[in-house]
This record gives sequence, structure tokens and C-alpha cells, in this order.
Amino acid sequence: MFWGKHELYATGTTGRLIEEALNTSVLKLLSGPLGGDQQIGSMVAEGGIDMIIFFWDPMAALCHDVDIKALLRLSVVWNIPIANNRTSADFLLTSPLMSEEYYVQLPDYTKHTGRVID
Repeated sequence: MFWGKHELYATGTTGRLIEEALNTSVLKLLSGPLGGDQQIGSMVAEGGIDMIIFFWDPMAALCHDVDIKALLRLSVVWNIPIANNRTSADFLLTSPLMSEEYYVQLPDYTKHTGRVID
């Protein structure tokens, strides 16, 4: 299984459901509305996340909508692939790049920040 080669992170209840469905361990963070989305965003900014699968209901208002938008923004800023629906998740998970080393080219933000990013 592909996830055997990767560490899985998830927010609270989602992590428990993934563990049960896949019979594998998941590092569970806080619940999304309690800061879990922001924890994942922090990991993205620090280079600790390679890919995000984040399903959400576009027809429902979410109490942590601002946090979700921040996470989506960070995935674009740091050039992290993100799947928000089943089809895009299928494409990411079945990509031949899932089983090999992949170098993510980070955007150059030195003009914007005034400092070099490692």
C-alpha cells in the first residue's frame, strides 16, 4: 500500500476514521475548529507536509472556514499539491511520483519578504 511509505497526519476525528479504515497509524492533530487546520498549515510552511488531501463540503458553511482558506492559500504559496475532491485525490495517489523522490520547486519570495528562504 502506498501509505506504508508515507507518514499520515490528520485532524482529530478524521485521523481516527482513517486509522480504522486503513488499519494504519495516523499522527492525529487537534480537531480542525480547535486549531488542527492551523497545525497542518504550520507544517506546510515549515516544509513538513508533501501533499494534502482535504475534503470539505462546498455547500455547507463551516465554523472554521477562515482556517480552511488559510490552509488552501498556504498549499499554493508553498507549491504543495492539494486534492479537494475524490477525483483529484485519485490522481495524486495513483501518480507514479508517489513512489519516488520528488523535488518540490519552491517559489522565490525574496523580493516579497526581503530575505532568503532556506
